[in-house]
Amino acid sequence: MKKKYIAVVDYGMGNLMSVSKAFAGFFPDVRVTNSKRVLNNADAVVLPGVGAFEDAVKNLEKIGIKKNLITNITSGKPFFGICLGLQLLFSRSEENGSFFGLDIIKGTVKRFPRKVELKIPQIGWNKIFIKKNTPLLKGIEEGSFVYFVHSYFGEPLDKSIVCTETVYGVKFASSVCLNNVFASQYHPEKSQRVGLKIIKNFVELIK
Repeated sequence: MKKKYIAVVDYGMGNLMSVSKAFAGFFPDVRVTNSKRVLNNADAVVLPGVGAFEDAVKNLEKIGIKKNLITNITSGKPFFGICLGLQLLFSRSEENGSFFGLDIIKGTVKRFPRKVELKIPQIGWNKIFIKKNTPLLKGIEEGSFVYFVHSYFGEPLDKSIVCTETVYGVKFASSVCLNNVFASQYHPEKSQRVGLKIIKNFVELIK
């Protein structure tokens, strides 16, 4: 029987060590990779990311896995996007211009409004408020704190895919779910008990 494993996508912009370690705490085989073959044979894919949207898209194209990643996402296998990995799922981003993403989620990545009292990027702990039940939020309490580091957020056209919302100057989608796709603007690998519970819930889908 084929051994199951989770692929964590390495495109030069992720906090790969902490992400892979967090998932490896619940699943025995986690592989950090940019290989098409390894991605295609994975039972689940995790797309982390820290940095600029434009650079991320260019890196995916340079490595040659952008189209392959889209194929993996649309294949129906469990997929988890984290921070920039969430933003890349959107149609486009307004970061430093206008750039096209993977177009899995119809919508736009926007910058927080320039308010005097708002420190940008948002760095630190903030609450999530549950808008839609999903297996990945099983056991997560309303108003739980998770950890954020970001200046931009995704705004989906279809509000029904929003799983949690968070308020930071404005109310924004802090996680979304669409079919096999779950993605969070916050960092579950840095969110201690709450984040690890979400990761464990994701792993249960694979097992």
